[in-house]
Amino acid sequence: MLIWSLVPALVVFLMVALWFSNHMLRAQINIAYDRSLSGALRAIDHQISTASGGLSIELPYVMLEFFELTANENVYYRVLTEDGLADIGDQQLPLPDQELVSGVPQFYTAQYLDETIRIAALARAMDPPLYNNQGGRVVVLVGEDIDTRESFIKSMMLRSLGRDLVSVVLVVLIVVFGVLFAVRPLTRLRQEVQRRHHDDLRPIEATDIPAEVQPLVAAINVHMERYEQQARLQRQFLDDASHQLRTPLTIMRAQLGYALRETDPLEIQSALQAMREGLDRGVRTTNQMLSLARAKEHSPFEKGEGPELIDLTELGREVLKDIHAIARARHLDYGLECPEAPVYVCGQEWLLREAIVNLVDNAVRYTPAGGTMTLRIESDKREARLIVEDNGPGMSADDIEKAGVRFRRGQAGKNTPGAGLGLAIVQAIMLQHRGQFLLESLHPGCRATLVFTLNFPDQGRIKAKEA
Repeated sequence: MLIWSLVPALVVFLMVALWFSNHMLRAQINIAYDRSLSGALRAIDHQISTASGGLSIELPYVMLEFFELTANENVYYRVLTEDGLADIGDQQLPLPDQELVSGVPQFYTAQYLDETIRIAALARAMDPPLYNNQGGRVVVLVGEDIDTRESFIKSMMLRSLGRDLVSVVLVVLIVVFGVLFAVRPLTRLRQEVQRRHHDDLRPIEATDIPAEVQPLVAAINVHMERYEQQARLQRQFLDDASHQLRTPLTIMRAQLGYALRETDPLEIQSALQAMREGLDRGVRTTNQMLSLARAKEHSPFEKGEGPELIDLTELGREVLKDIHAIARARHLDYGLECPEAPVYVCGQEWLLREAIVNLVDNAVRYTPAGGTMTLRIESDKREARLIVEDNGPGMSADDIEKAGVRFRRGQAGKNTPGAGLGLAIVQAIMLQHRGQFLLESLHPGCRATLVFTLNFPDQGRIKAKEA
């Protein structure tokens, strides 16, 4: 849960910040007290004199009383020469462990008369010097009991701790209530999705959802749209299969029953031959429905495998080789017209091969025996075109307008075997390749054109096909 992952981290962070705050508060209070102690040290230093030939200090008791009143504790002082020959004041007041730097106060804590005291020490050159002008330094020490200081520090830290703890509690409460308030739209979203029917794939409304969550909702909507599209394709395939295969299977079952009842070998053979033709039509229809479903599902510009650079001339040449036997049996005059240089387009080879095979197969089927069929490839700087022409019966304007509709066959195909899926497959493949599929009647004949753009939108993902 978001709160249980956020609040502990926030509490740890605030406690660490609280520790640093109290540590800095103690340091600041010590600096303030040390400045007061440094002032007393400077005041005593100004009262020291060596003009009489010896070490003397003019320290009125009023000044000592003032220092004690300021510190609210006992104040101690000691003035001595660095060689220890002259020593005035509290002579047991301890010196610092480190060597003193002239003119720079040094602060340290030590034990004196069973008390913990804070001491400020200062060393400076004697002016005038003692001992026959041989120089030397005078050392001044001022100390005070730290009980009052520690009591003040504890009082301030307790106040600061109370204030900071209240701040921590308030911050945690604000975060908890803020998170609970922020996730209320997500709770409503969860309840809305749970109440939906299992086949309700409508986009999720993102009107009351926080802006930070809207990209996630948009991604979910895209995924649901893709899933809905896949489900629609599956339903369409099942509907098509049940519609197109039910009648052939029923007819084949009736033919099989007729063959089982007959005793005449010729009648049995005739029934089996009719069953074979029906089975061929069923296989062709099934293959075309599978090709149509795969063509609608696969997009070379969206799938992870990536598009390829495909040579249209080589692909057209391979397709014409495959139909050589059928075209020769029908005595067709067919050929390939293409430039000498390769013409590359972007896409997936198996899909484009399926589209070209369907166009060439339609041309072979509808071209009368002894007719002509030409596969032509053209290109310029912007487009590549694959054209299939034949001198068959052609297509009416109504047939051209409704070309690509599933299971619809034109006037010329009423008496020929087929399921009416070939042009629908071509149309679906060209949509996936972001191209165009054009049809026009030539009277007689028909021209089918596949138009590809040469401005590849996914150039960085295109894989060049290996020869």
